[in-house]
Amino acid sequence: MKENIHPTYQDVLFVDSSTGSKFVIGSTLQPKEKETFEGKEYPVCYVAVSSASHPFFTGSTKFIDSEGRVDKFTKRYQRKRQEEGDQKKKQDETAEKLAADKAKKKKK
Repeated sequence: MKENIHPTYQDVLFVDSSTGSKFVIGSTLQPKEKETFEGKEYPVCYVAVSSASHPFFTGSTKFIDSEGRVDKFTKRYQRKRQEEGDQKKKQDETAEKLAADKAKKKKK
């Protein structure tokens, strides 16, 4: 077997960013950040979803969005609805002006 071609196997601390749960698992990941857990220093890797926060394992139906994707979507959707409302106001104002101009022309 060739030497020095395989990554080193080490204990890595995984942290669930949505719940803050921490657990140590052996892995070949080489993260640069380190954190102390139970009196020992480990390289740390942050994960968005783990068994501590996934609805299948927790039994809840609530979706935890730690990345803010849902908030980003709702903001974008609200902004689009507001732009559509602004456009409609401008169209209504333009229609009122045209109607007022027609009424003036009829009076003359």
